[in-house]
Amino acid sequence: MSAPVQPPEARVETAHPEAAGYRAGRTLPLRVEAMRQLRRRRTLLMGGVLAALPFILIIAFAIGGTPDGEGGGGGRGGGSRINLMDVATESAANFAATSLFVSAGFLLVIPVALFCGDTVASEASWSSLRYLLAAPVPRVRLLWSKLVVALGFSLAAMVLLPVVALAAGTAAYGWGPLKLPTGGALSAGDTVPRLAIVVAFIFVSQLVTAGLAFWLSTKTDAPLGAVGGAVFLTIVGNVLDAVTALGSWRDFLPAHWQFAWADALQPQLEWGGMIKGAAVSVTYALILFALAFRGFSRKDIVS
Repeated sequence: MSAPVQPPEARVETAHPEAAGYRAGRTLPLRVEAMRQLRRRRTLLMGGVLAALPFILIIAFAIGGTPDGEGGGGGRGGGSRINLMDVATESAANFAATSLFVSAGFLLVIPVALFCGDTVASEASWSSLRYLLAAPVPRVRLLWSKLVVALGFSLAAMVLLPVVALAAGTAAYGWGPLKLPTGGALSAGDTVPRLAIVVAFIFVSQLVTAGLAFWLSTKTDAPLGAVGGAVFLTIVGNVLDAVTALGSWRDFLPAHWQFAWADALQPQLEWGGMIKGAAVSVTYALILFALAFRGFSRKDIVS
């Protein structure tokens, strides 16, 4: 009696481990995936938008005059409320901090959702996902490579904005200490490390959006659905955080801590709010990443 015939995909994913020269860890190298994603139009477009934002702000300040904002933005989740707009043109450091302030709530959500939500779903929409697995690339290796590259591009997007803002701000407003709207200033030597802490916290706080987008990307063949779904759920979180009637329940919302990085722009660096916010974000992100890997390992790939 002849052995039962396995489906093509089953043969591909189970029969290759003994093949000469085959190493699962060498399939879909990170540099190959990174170059594939770097050449995509959406990557270049997003990089151009983030690089252009500081120049748009400089033009807006030149037309509108000295910034004079009302209300605050930082310090949610433990930090004091500050308004960086009041001191945006005092120095390059102030301008870079302001650029992060105006973009952290929504603009920086988009590249994270785009890079993490488009990565797997786009392969499915192009009907190339099954061919990657037939290469053969193990499913865990495929997801791991795509996730690492997507997070790397997300971090690069967050670094690009303040770097360009520092360069443009130096040309427009000069280099100097970071003046605080609450009084006092951070020396020029402390400015870059403090801004690095801000960027690091924003990245960690956006891991929830990354987890949502990546999980949705493994569940659908429509990249726009994964990206849009992650952005929508992030907005829902922001709306819920605005409902003060929820009281202490808001402490479990990642959005509640998204501006805790304002504690890094105080004369005395405070870690409490950022540590709590990072813990909440990482917890949600790990759960979502685990769901993505578990679901994809059992998914019937037909596209």
